[in-house]
Amino acid sequence: MVPGLPWRLAVAGSLGLLVLVVDQLTKAWVRDALVAGAFPMTVIPGVIEFDFVANTGVSFGLAAGFGSAFVLLAVVVVAAAAIYLTRARLVSRWEVVGLGMLAGGAIGNAIDRALFGFVTDFIATAFIDFPVFNVADIGITVGVAIALIGFMVFSPAAHRDREPEASSAGDVPPEPSAAGSGDGADRTPGEGL
Repeated sequence: MVPGLPWRLAVAGSLGLLVLVVDQLTKAWVRDALVAGAFPMTVIPGVIEFDFVANTGVSFGLAAGFGSAFVLLAVVVVAAAAIYLTRARLVSRWEVVGLGMLAGGAIGNAIDRALFGFVTDFIATAFIDFPVFNVADIGITVGVAIALIGFMVFSPAAHRDREPEASSAGDVPPEPSAAGSGDGADRTPGEGL
């Protein structure tokens, strides 16, 4: 069995579900408020506004018109994240957090595309000209960044690759201690489960 698998599934699943639920609740609120004529709405003057945009593309309005392809892409991304988290022996905690957030965001936008044919975007920056986005986009973007940092910096597999090679005299790396036999005691902070 993969070490720490229940922890990985619990954390990634909880974060994915949190991103998904917050995303869907905020989008439903925006669609209801749109009917009432509440937009645009200033949230923090000069910083954040809410303004409804029906986005037929991917995050931040890119590649409009390929909605069904992006639903399929979301399925592939979520499946790849699940396979990685359930099969990789060494995964950093950062990767687990990031991939959970990514999956929740991908599912949130896929639900919009499947139900409405567009993604409900509503968070607009007032201080800079930036595409309107939503909670799922935040989950995807932040999740990818966290997962990449976890993979590149904190990955236990990367640390093993950096260990000194055995000498040509036939030295072998030391055997793990009894404490390192799977209870997690031999891990450093940030290393995976």
